[in-house]
Amino acid sequence: MRHVFTFLAILLPTLIFLHLLVAPYTKVEESFHVQATHDILVHGFPADTPDLDHSNYDHFAFPGAVPRTAIGAVILAKLSRPVIALSNAINPPGIAGGSLYSNGTDHLNLSEAEAPSGIAVALAKFSNYLPTLSNGADRQILARAILGLYNAFALLVYARGVRRSFGVVVATWYLAFQGSQFHLIYYASRPLSNMFAFGLTTLAMRYLLPDSMIRIGRSGDCRLSLLLLTMAGVIFRSELAVLVATQTLFLLITRQARFFQDAVYAGLLGLVVGLFATVFTDSLFWDRLLWPELDAFLFNVVSGQSSEWGIDPWYFYFLNALPRLLLNPLTYLIALPVALRQPATRQPAIPLLVPSLAFVALYSVIPHKEWRFIIYVIPSLTTAASLGAGYLWTHRSRSLFARIASHFLVLSTLASFLLSNLVLLPASAANYPGAHALNLLHRHHNQAAAGADSQPNGASVYLGNLACQTGVTRFLQQPATLGWHYDKTEDEATKSLGTFWDKFDYILVEASADPEYKDSDETQLRDALPDSIWETAETVNGFAGISILRPGSPADGAAERKLLSMVGGHRAVNLYEQLRDSVRKVVLRGWWVELKMRPKLKVLKRVRGN
Repeated sequence: MRHVFTFLAILLPTLIFLHLLVAPYTKVEESFHVQATHDILVHGFPADTPDLDHSNYDHFAFPGAVPRTAIGAVILAKLSRPVIALSNAINPPGIAGGSLYSNGTDHLNLSEAEAPSGIAVALAKFSNYLPTLSNGADRQILARAILGLYNAFALLVYARGVRRSFGVVVATWYLAFQGSQFHLIYYASRPLSNMFAFGLTTLAMRYLLPDSMIRIGRSGDCRLSLLLLTMAGVIFRSELAVLVATQTLFLLITRQARFFQDAVYAGLLGLVVGLFATVFTDSLFWDRLLWPELDAFLFNVVSGQSSEWGIDPWYFYFLNALPRLLLNPLTYLIALPVALRQPATRQPAIPLLVPSLAFVALYSVIPHKEWRFIIYVIPSLTTAASLGAGYLWTHRSRSLFARIASHFLVLSTLASFLLSNLVLLPASAANYPGAHALNLLHRHHNQAAAGADSQPNGASVYLGNLACQTGVTRFLQQPATLGWHYDKTEDEATKSLGTFWDKFDYILVEASADPEYKDSDETQLRDALPDSIWETAETVNGFAGISILRPGSPADGAAERKLLSMVGGHRAVNLYEQLRDSVRKVVLRGWWVELKMRPKLKVLKRVRGN
């Protein structure tokens, strides 16, 4: 088991980086942090910028419904800067190179003949990608890799605590369960406030494990845990106040913490440190006195504005979000009940489950619900399930039920792992048509210039709403110094004017399988400039659901092949197809699922007269 534990400990961060490389782009909910990281890298921290031009910073032009803290973006930018400087010193931009995700190439839309020819080509590109970091897309990947490394470190520290507290068998099951859970692995590197907070909350939960080997006293561990939880809530996510409350109350009731010496001391210290960090940093960043999470709390909870993003029933977290986050149904159908039923595992399982589930229950009062709001409890719930799985594994030779259940847990964990990496990962990676469309636009423009035997000049580009929501970031845009201009205007009155549209060379608008379809932006364009001529330069497909293949139905897998070719070339595609066919034949008895794709965006190019 020790060797298996070590292998899984290495596999966990490897999976996080794999998910990052396969899906390097970001969605609209990540836009603040990724745009802020770019702006700090390129223009510097606003307070340090003389003669500040607000138009250079995305958060001034598009502040969003509520402000968010820039602390995470500042850290990512500061840690990225020396890596970029070192890589450029070793291999200056323009000497070697290329990017695995360069703006000039978009493998998702290439034919198989045009995709990388093999793993050697992919590795060559990858070796160039690592040292140069001169491309914006590469720098976005670097920033996300730093965040993924931070969360991987927190998860491994927690896993080591599980091993010290409950033994290598339980810790091995914990890593196996955790590595097969899609959402946590996929989102570990995504610049969301929740994922910046997640590392702190995971480290906090580690110090509440019954580990007697490194602690200086149970009281000291409780103080440190509550301190980290409070800081995470004050700086990154205000909903963590509920988790602080349930965890503190449980510690006080079970007499593991003292009210004034531990709870009050840790809470006040975490509040003071967190407030100083966020108010100082964000007031400078936003150019006004600001505590972002207080604004978010007043907007979402007190004013009830979060309901505008949707309302879910009170049981959503328990019947939808938690099963999706845990993914393997046997973790809560078999492993957790066993952990609570057996006296040997019940005592350590209760402190893991009660505060976490109480937090989920109390937070269910808020009408707007998303799974990422409760992701902080997944390590604790997974550990409780691992206690049950570990008990069944160690008793499999003594009980028929334990033998059967432990084998089912092994198979279900393997199935969850395959589902996570062979189905859910490709499906999610295909859901960023905006990024792919922008990459294709740049490639088309450069190829047109090359065909005319001239140096490519810049262009003016309008970015539609769907493109901005599905992957377009400032990292992917070409520099203004090269003549490129990008516009994300949302004002309908402005977009009704011909003078607005007349300045653009390209626009990214929504597409459909119906060739006559026109979204509101294209309709306004055609009405405002009826005599202008626009041609469809590129069409980009996006994820449109999953097809369930019955036994005997052939598997096409075109979308999966294109996505895998982006990282590993034809050998990766061949490996996937062999693995798919084997799993389909041996495990699933002919059943399979694959991606459905349909047109999502198109690149319209202005045809101007000579």
